Amino acid sequence: MTETQVGIQQVNNRPDFPALERDLLAWWERDGIVEAYLRRNEDSPERYSFLDGPITANNPMGVHHAWGRTYKDLFQRYQTMLGKRQRYQNGFDCQGLWVEVEVEKELGFSSKRDIETFGIAEFVERCKQRVLASAERITNQSIRLGYWMAWDDSYFTMSDENNYTIWHFLKTVHERGWLYKGHDVMPWCPRCGTGISEHEIVTEGYQERSHLSVFAAFPLLDEPDASLLVWTTTPWTLPANVAAAVHPELTYVRAGQGGQTYYVAKDAARSALRGDYTVAAEVTGADLIGRTYRGPFDELEAQQGVTHRVIGWADVGATEGTGVVHIAPGAGKEDFALSKANDLAVIAPIDEFGVYVDGFGFLSGRYVHEVAVPIAEDLKEKGFLYRAEQHRHRYPVCWRCNTDLVFRLVDEWFIAMDALRQPMMDVTRQTTWRPSFGLDRELDWLAHMDDWMISKKRYWGLALPIYDCTACGNVDVIGSETELEERAVAGWDAFAGHTPHRPWIDEVKIACSACGETVSRITDVGNPWLDAGIVPFSTLRYRHDREYWEDWFPADMISESFPGQFRNWFYSMIAQSTALVDRPAFLNVFSYALMRDEKGEEMHKSKGNAIWFDDAAEEIGVDVMRWLFSRANPDANLNFGPHITDEVRRQFILPLWNSYAFFATYAALDRFDPTDPRNTVPLADRPVLDRWIVSQLHRLIAEVRAALDDYAPERASRAIERFTIDELSNWYIRRNRRRFWKSENDADKAAAYQTLYESLTTLAALLAPFTPFLAEAMYQNLVRSVDPSAPGSIHLTDFPVADEARIDTSLSADMDAVLEIVGAGHAARQEAAIKVRQPLPKLLVHSRDPSMLDSVLRLKDQVLDELNVKGIEPLGDPGRFVSYTIRPNLRVLGPRLGKRLNAVREGLAALDPGEVAARVEAGESVLVETPDGQESLEPDDILVDL
Repeated sequence: MTETQVGIQQVNNRPDFPALERDLLAWWERDGIVEAYLRRNEDSPERYSFLDGPITANNPMGVHHAWGRTYKDLFQRYQTMLGKRQRYQNGFDCQGLWVEVEVEKELGFSSKRDIETFGIAEFVERCKQRVLASAERITNQSIRLGYWMAWDDSYFTMSDENNYTIWHFLKTVHERGWLYKGHDVMPWCPRCGTGISEHEIVTEGYQERSHLSVFAAFPLLDEPDASLLVWTTTPWTLPANVAAAVHPELTYVRAGQGGQTYYVAKDAARSALRGDYTVAAEVTGADLIGRTYRGPFDELEAQQGVTHRVIGWADVGATEGTGVVHIAPGAGKEDFALSKANDLAVIAPIDEFGVYVDGFGFLSGRYVHEVAVPIAEDLKEKGFLYRAEQHRHRYPVCWRCNTDLVFRLVDEWFIAMDALRQPMMDVTRQTTWRPSFGLDRELDWLAHMDDWMISKKRYWGLALPIYDCTACGNVDVIGSETELEERAVAGWDAFAGHTPHRPWIDEVKIACSACGETVSRITDVGNPWLDAGIVPFSTLRYRHDREYWEDWFPADMISESFPGQFRNWFYSMIAQSTALVDRPAFLNVFSYALMRDEKGEEMHKSKGNAIWFDDAAEEIGVDVMRWLFSRANPDANLNFGPHITDEVRRQFILPLWNSYAFFATYAALDRFDPTDPRNTVPLADRPVLDRWIVSQLHRLIAEVRAALDDYAPERASRAIERFTIDELSNWYIRRNRRRFWKSENDADKAAAYQTLYESLTTLAALLAPFTPFLAEAMYQNLVRSVDPSAPGSIHLTDFPVADEARIDTSLSADMDAVLEIVGAGHAARQEAAIKVRQPLPKLLVHSRDPSMLDSVLRLKDQVLDELNVKGIEPLGDPGRFVSYTIRPNLRVLGPRLGKRLNAVREGLAALDPGEVAARVEAGESVLVETPDGQESLEPDDILVDL
């Protein structure tokens, strides 16, 4: 590739694939191959619109990133080879908590207070620099993967255009009455000091955790020595308790134990109460509703004036805990909803850092995750503690910093989804989903999702363009940078020239459109899924060039991992596209599952089983990875590791290379020139194996195209494997080696060269989207070396087109039958331990499909030569005459291997040991001389002397 090559050259039988890939990368760059590829279809009337899901520009790539990016490159290369123009725009996800947390680690920060002391402006600049550095690293890694994109045209979600397009969306939502400020209890990260949306928790926010759980007694005021027994895994919420909930229809028992009486659900009593107890009475939950009790922390200032009472709740379970649920509306989402329905007091115990506020006595000023034991000790001292124990359960955590979440009463901004719900579902149905269950999963999510919390109390992110007037309660939403400048009454000069980020955007004040008061922007930043969800508009110039946008919208395809994105990126795009244009933003979704290590376990840095892309690329080579990814079932989790990739190399990559090396070796020795007319033999004049492999080749082309058109790369790659290994290498090349070895350069040898050349060069073109390096190496040696006028790279050629005239359906069917019979025949020899070099007199063939037998007879020469038998004889009803196995000096012909029929599609091959087989088949009993004497042979169990 580095200098002009004349003629096909021999290749190393033991290639260093990573070194080969590095050489090709350098050559592609030096000779402008990538640039030529990106521009080759720019005038095409056909377009293919691919929309890249932005990769988070925060850390280098792991092998799991390479899986998804392989799919993206594969489909884009295929569409390029079909002649369609594309945008080739990569995306980087830039804003959000994931970047902030990493910068905080770099700076040694432990909370938001450290950021504000350091300075928001400097912190935001550090976030930008981290994004740019990570983006450069990921770009280089993607290039190493063979991923061809217009890297200099990558979009960044932190860009002004992306942010201002979200402003346009939010203004549209506000004008339709769907934007509101909600006062609610939300999941909250006390370390990051921000709310976590439902989407983030459900997707990847639960882990196995052990927490101190408490069984506490709440004394009833109207019944001395009787208490409600409650259970909680979050003792920190007990100081905010205002009620206890029971199921109105459940049965509760009045259980006596140690001089005390406890009310507990009947079905939970045995697990909740320790030791012996007596049941004095049974009551329903309805009998308990309305009764009052003494709260566990009535002495606190925050609890003054609260009347604790029992309420009904249909969601109380019969067996978990005690059947009596402690309710703290200021520290639980369902609890807060119950407070509205039951007119309960709401006590909010902690601030944004998870620290108890004033009014909570010995707890005030203490961190929420450090008080479980002190609370249990306090309850014990006051006589409220029944018992405390460690409890392991799935618990929500911050998906970026891994801190246990709490639930906190806050003011956040939401988009109301009820008006959007059905339109979003209608839009979703207009998209084709892979896997097909993705549609039902997405629709189910849309049917049950809560309102979308879009605000975060952080720093590095979309500056929400919301101006909330405290004087009159009016809310203004700014829809563009132009509108902001027009409405600014202060701070514009301080902001001008900066990106629309904190702290610079916070300087701008506007006049309230209702009362005229000067209003500041709320300091919240946006949910980062707004950033990625707007890209069908921001990257396609929606605000400034509608003609361009209409040309590329909607995208023909998007591709990301399904488990992580159907509640996030897919959802966000559906929501924003529905709100703005009531159309789908994408027509096809190709998604895939999750990557695991070789043992099927999740990969984590902390576990030491994470595999970074750079290590894998230099150890095993990119094409090996790409082929593994391409042939995997995308609907299932993929295991990855050295043993698995080594198997891929041995089972496909090396056999393919060996076939290529075999041809290159003899073509170089014979100076075979495929462009020389003397080496051209009409297909009709070539031997049957030549005509068959060409037929199979064109059937393969059609199959691969159909699979890729259907977004099924695993079907395409497995078809290529079948052709390459079973048909080309193990049958065609193996059966034709002598034609290449012989010294005379006759028409037969020319036909063999021509046939194998066509097979290998076409195979290289089919492989180009899958294994771009291997395909290029084959193309340069086989095509460019003999035809300098050919396109400079295989990636500048067109994808192969099946020629129906070269497909011989009848011949393909005949050879399919031959291959099945030959496989059964080899199995019979192996069972009998008779090597192929030992000739046998006859092959008996039976099939319930007469056409299969006819096929074998038409190509019997192939069968006779392959199995080294002297004749083929059709066998009628084989009865128990099924196959051979081995005993000492004896071959057994009997019923034990009858299941072999299934393996050969009702076809059967058996090696004939002599006349005795036919006689026994006819029902005769015969005597056969054996080394140990005479044996009586019946039709059920025939022993034949070898």
